[in-house]
Amino acid sequence: MRNTAKITTAVLAAGALTLGLGACGAGTSGSDGPLIVAASPVPHAEILTYVKDNLAKKEGLDLEVKEFTDYTSQNPATQDGSVGANYFQNKPYLDDYNKKNGTDIVPVVTVHLEPLGLYSHKVKKADDLKSGATVAVPNDTVNEARALKLLAAHGLITLKDGVGNEATPSDITKNPKNLKFKELEAAQTPRSLDDVDAAVVNGNYAIESDLKPAKDALVLESPKNNPYGNFLAVKKGQEDDPRVKKLAKLLTSPEVKKFIQDKYAGSVLASF
Repeated sequence: MRNTAKITTAVLAAGALTLGLGACGAGTSGSDGPLIVAASPVPHAEILTYVKDNLAKKEGLDLEVKEFTDYTSQNPATQDGSVGANYFQNKPYLDDYNKKNGTDIVPVVTVHLEPLGLYSHKVKKADDLKSGATVAVPNDTVNEARALKLLAAHGLITLKDGVGNEATPSDITKNPKNLKFKELEAAQTPRSLDDVDAAVVNGNYAIESDLKPAKDALVLESPKNNPYGNFLAVKKGQEDDPRVKKLAKLLTSPEVKKFIQDKYAGSVLASF
């Protein structure tokens, strides 16, 4: 990944403790210990906390939620057993991660979609972007390609035919507004809005920055046939852990769907 992984001190401490406890803390099949799940703060950890506080006890699930401030740290923690599962990513991102790192993390159940959006503090419509405008985009492989596809879907640029999830600005074939692209760590894109003309922001970071995707985005991804739904993931072989199965069931329950609808008002969409 092009991102530099950053992780909070609290999470480092929790990871060290978990490694010290061994398999019983990490999520091996049949373990009596808690299922420790790594998650980005919004909306993933919020959804998991709702499950923990309202649904897990009745299902007999001991759930522990560990918030990671940088999503690039969650797959390494899952692969090395510091946590038993994670909840933050989509399939193209995971496929790219496994390919580049030789890992074997697998999806369990898809829970929600955070529509990627284009935001601006300087214009009210995407068509109002001036010639030569600077647009910030996430700098990791999949999310940069996703951002460029969003712009292409709304006619701001044209990409090469058949370009996949590794598209970069070099794959742009038409750029009628002569847009310039500033590649930033995904978490930094909403903070760049005062410095650039517009920014493509991941849904979770938009919500954390008090942006309302359903209302504030100049253009927004459509949920129809969208491959970027976020899912619960585990290291291969842990799919049959009874705790993982219980959590998968709860994450796709009617109660969680209602929680997502009520809390996020269209800025996060249930995928089940």
